Amino acid sequence: MLKKTLLATAALVALASGVHAEDLKEFRIGILGGENEADRLRNFQCMTEKLPSVLGVEKVSLFPAADYDGVVQGLLGGTLDYAELGASAFAKVYLAKADAVEPILTTVQTDGSSGYYSIMVARKDSGIAKIEDIKGKKLGYADPDSTSGYLVPLVTLPEALGAPVDQVVASTGFGGGHENLVLEVVKGTFDVGTTWGSGVGEFKDGYTSGNLRKMVDKGILNMDDLVEVWKSPLIPNGPVVVRTSMAEDMKMKFKQFMMDLPKSDPACFSAVQGGDFAGFTEVNVDFYKPIIDARKATIGG
Repeated sequence: MLKKTLLATAALVALASGVHAEDLKEFRIGILGGENEADRLRNFQCMTEKLPSVLGVEKVSLFPAADYDGVVQGLLGGTLDYAELGASAFAKVYLAKADAVEPILTTVQTDGSSGYYSIMVARKDSGIAKIEDIKGKKLGYADPDSTSGYLVPLVTLPEALGAPVDQVVASTGFGGGHENLVLEVVKGTFDVGTTWGSGVGEFKDGYTSGNLRKMVDKGILNMDDLVEVWKSPLIPNGPVVVRTSMAEDMKMKFKQFMMDLPKSDPACFSAVQGGDFAGFTEVNVDFYKPIIDARKATIGG
């Protein structure tokens, strides 16, 4: 009887503290859509090799979603333990269920900033060179849950244009993620499109990090084919988030692993982050309040 009572008490304590059986066996990583799946899996492969011994789990599994919302829903449903989100995707999670995940870290650019930019690009031979030139053109956004690819342009482009976007351009649409959007701009499906970059370094190199840089490094984009039409105000770098109900000791081990990664394995850090960064800095929900408020006001959730 005493043994049963002790076991029952232990089970209740485990539930109350958010310790789940899967925490001890499997660590589940959600990977945002918008890039070729094989590339995303390859970039995160180093995590599957390193994390089991660090966290004391049997395996680390990768779940590449077709789009941003796939990871958002996995986090809301508690079926993912960690993901790296854009600020707007985090805002979507937060507005749906504030205690689903915890933002713990964000990247620091090589210049020391903790932000990046929405970059609007067009084909160099399109005759489009500045924001005023997009009048009557086809504008492509990356993904409805992308900060740089949709939310920030939605909020800031009207001021840059002096009018609502839909009153200026001929049409708008979504490119199915950042990589595909840029390819569609190159193909001519869209005249201009919004993607993201660090804004540090040179445009001709795809900047130091971001979608353009990743595409250049993979050999699928020649920056000589593009021109930068517009660059947004600075956007907060997206958060590394973990499931709130995860055991606290596992959160601490994972956070320390990530903070050490830039020095312990620079190649893994660069692969996961998609370019050159100085490292991580700690963040919490307050860092993303402006984006949460902007999303709530414009998209509603």
